[in-house]
Amino acid sequence: MSADIVAGTAQTTAGGLHSRLFNRLLEFGLLPVLLVVMVVVFAVAEPRFLAMDNLENIGRQSVYLLLITMAQMLVLLCAELDLSVGATVALVSVITALTMSSVAGGGTSAIILGVAAGLGVGLLVGLVNGVVVAYLKVPSFMVTLGTTSVATGAALLLSNGAPVTGIPLAFSDTWGTGVFLGLPVPIIVAVLVAVAVYVVLYWTTLGRNIYAVGGNADAAKVAGIRVNWVLISAFLLCSGLTALSGILLTARVASGEATLGTSFVLLSIAAAVLGGTSLFGGEGRLGLVILGVVFIGVLSNGMNLLRVSSYVQQLVIGVVLISAVALDRLRARR
Repeated sequence: MSADIVAGTAQTTAGGLHSRLFNRLLEFGLLPVLLVVMVVVFAVAEPRFLAMDNLENIGRQSVYLLLITMAQMLVLLCAELDLSVGATVALVSVITALTMSSVAGGGTSAIILGVAAGLGVGLLVGLVNGVVVAYLKVPSFMVTLGTTSVATGAALLLSNGAPVTGIPLAFSDTWGTGVFLGLPVPIIVAVLVAVAVYVVLYWTTLGRNIYAVGGNADAAKVAGIRVNWVLISAFLLCSGLTALSGILLTARVASGEATLGTSFVLLSIAAAVLGGTSLFGGEGRLGLVILGVVFIGVLSNGMNLLRVSSYVQQLVIGVVLISAVALDRLRARR
């Protein structure tokens, strides 16, 4: 009898241990483990992968996705979705380049006006999204799908479908390929923005309200939180960060292009959800979201070095997104 009791106790303990491990995996995900494994595999398969130039290249390429993923995270935390981030990047790029190229003589004034115009257009898109979602109660999926079409059409119309050139050389040299204190300027900008987002989310009332609205909007309203203003603020911050990414991308390619940003919608959702941000709102950690962006960046860079077909890369990214959504569903059912 005692042996049976001991065996039963051991099984119960083992089952409890497995349950705790499973819950931990759901909480933090397999992302850190998969990232380490992926780095090892790419490093063995391609010696150039760990070269300093390539690591810097991964950092540069990940900056733009990181900004947009943090933007997407803010909206996802409110249990909403922004499908217009890619189109916003394109429209901001075209507006920024057109404004800079239209200022006689170029120089600092052209750069300031161009950046201001780009940020203004981005914030306008966010304001429209936020107001329609908050006050008209239209699902964010439909609203941002509509603004995607409007922004894409406007970008193509303004640029005639061709790259907009004539931006100041100093803009590209500083914000696109510039280096400060040994680090690429876009990476420095991304780090500063990440710190700012961290402060907003965890040290301000707005950040706490964003989590509260995403967790339970009705309870948040009863608690005195102005839910509509929180939603508008989230969409404004999302479009503002997206516009910043569009401006940096414009500097990177030295022209305004209506085709920029087409892949960011899928990748930003994949990176955010892969990093533990719930599609149902109220749950997400900035550190893990950054790790999700690094995962996507390393994956894309490694496949490029190994000369994997772009078609296969699309397939892999799709599998990653499906896996991330499946993990999110498991987390929601805990």
